[in-house]
Amino acid sequence: MIDDLTGAIEITQRIDAPPEVVFAYLTDSRRFVKWMGVGAELDPRPGGRYRIDVDGKHIATGHYREIEPPRRLVMTWGWEGHPTVPPGSTTVEITLMPDQGATVLTLRHVGLPDDGERRIHTEGWNQYTGRLREVARGT
Repeated sequence: MIDDLTGAIEITQRIDAPPEVVFAYLTDSRRFVKWMGVGAELDPRPGGRYRIDVDGKHIATGHYREIEPPRRLVMTWGWEGHPTVPPGSTTVEITLMPDQGATVLTLRHVGLPDDGERRIHTEGWNQYTGRLREVARGT
């Protein structure tokens, strides 16, 4: 669990799929791009790197710190070429809790430098976890 909550945002989604299915959408490159990005290279193991081409011009990169299938992952986060949120400068923790055949996903993003970045990232994570909720439903 992340102890330092400086610059934290938190997003929660209930997804009508079991944690194993949701976890696969977070760690399998082919499934990942169904809810976020136009390309993803994921190496989901502690120390493994990832690179997500979100829209053809914004690239998120970092590495995985912790992987606990199918319940939790922690990764560093940042954007290639970004002046205030460079690669690896923030941390994202995603937990998946079973809930009567579904999953409650909680995403906590910490280390964002200012209110503007927190607002932008809150909007982005709400959009993308909403898409995840739709694509994972019933799979």
